[in-house]
Amino acid sequence: MLQTPNIDKLATEGKIFTDAHSPSAVCTPSRYGLLTGEYPYRKGLWGPCGHTQPLLIDTGKLTLSQLFKNKGYATAAIGKWHLGFGTDKTDWNKPLRPGPLELGFDYYFGVPKVNSGYPYVYVENDRVLGWEANDPLTTKKPYGITTTYPADHGKKTANKFGGGKKAHAMYDDERTGTLLAEKSVKWITENKEKPFFLYLPTTNIHHPFTPAPRFKGTSQCGLYGDFIHELDWMVGEVMKCLDDNGITDNTLVIFTSDNGGMFNNVAKDAFDKGHHQNGELLGFKFGVWEGGHRVPFIAKWSGKIKPGSKSSQLISGIDMLATFAALTEQSINEKQLADSINILPAIIGDPTKALRETLVLCPSKKSHLALRKGKWLYIGAQGAGGFNKSPDKHGAGGPKCVTYVGDINSDIKDGKIIKDAPPAQLYDLQADLKQTTNLHDQHPEIVEQMKRLLNEYKLKK
Repeated sequence: MLQTPNIDKLATEGKIFTDAHSPSAVCTPSRYGLLTGEYPYRKGLWGPCGHTQPLLIDTGKLTLSQLFKNKGYATAAIGKWHLGFGTDKTDWNKPLRPGPLELGFDYYFGVPKVNSGYPYVYVENDRVLGWEANDPLTTKKPYGITTTYPADHGKKTANKFGGGKKAHAMYDDERTGTLLAEKSVKWITENKEKPFFLYLPTTNIHHPFTPAPRFKGTSQCGLYGDFIHELDWMVGEVMKCLDDNGITDNTLVIFTSDNGGMFNNVAKDAFDKGHHQNGELLGFKFGVWEGGHRVPFIAKWSGKIKPGSKSSQLISGIDMLATFAALTEQSINEKQLADSINILPAIIGDPTKALRETLVLCPSKKSHLALRKGKWLYIGAQGAGGFNKSPDKHGAGGPKCVTYVGDINSDIKDGKIIKDAPPAQLYDLQADLKQTTNLHDQHPEIVEQMKRLLNEYKLKK
């Protein structure tokens, strides 16, 4: 169905974390959590960043990039940003500041929002690539011409920015993956003589699914698989660059995701052809069931990490701040660390004691903020708190899609929450990773403990 030799090689030569979670089940808040070490709900982030939203990270807050920069590392962000620019409504005709450069990145190149959302331009450092003073971007019609795709490629929002003909002409969905890989290889090569930190958030595999032509038809599950093949190629290009420059053994590489897979029409097509995107996990992107946020997490570091090893430690993307602080031997105060904990012992070793006791899980609806504690997962509402439309719809998810893919959950029958389902959910993930059985009514004492603890987290600032 799918061949991912480069990602597989990373896993074979490094360590797989089987209980790793993205900071959110949604892209923008997840990126916020990764870079700041703070739960995104504390910032009030639940959904994707808007088209003209200001920078969502306070420039005074410690970020991963600033952490490395403070230690003398060269730093770059190459790929999807989706965290806003400026202090007010974004003006795409002016320097896009504050932005990545104010958060500790020496260099930025990429898609400023998301590949499914306008203005469909590339940004380098703080300017729109190809911007011309005599042809500025405008919200007035006629809107800029950008490539459109059939519905079977997944949703791409129509452009609502006019002007900027040169900038719009430079943007090419099918070229983006290759461009990001080339920019990454070039930047690594130019900075190989000093310590560096590269943050490479790709647009693969977000809709629309637009792999380069050479990848089309290479999988057995449609464009979804083809886009994954391109992602795997990008991983290979970065790893080859490290090898070619003789720095593989001195580089820690982490591969992970900002959320679980979304069950859009392209993913449904892949499922119908035999590929279950979130494996045995219940649910999808945006929701708080495991399929929304339990993600791949692979760490490779030659000589430091045992090849082919695994860890069942409970970890999150928000833990990168404390982990890299420890790695670079920096003392960070508790306020700066926010919700991040140091998982370096689990990356380079095999501690028997749990490093993280609890983890707050953030879906797209605040009503479904959830808590993990040991083997228990508590969700204070019914359902997943994400998309709920039927398969074939862009906002597909929830009970309807659970039934479609054949997953079992005691609260669901025929694509609906049953009438006498408990008002909240409790799962024993150690015994029931697939979340087939809601144990809410069987363990009222656990429910009360988890509910009380979650409320404490909600109140904490």
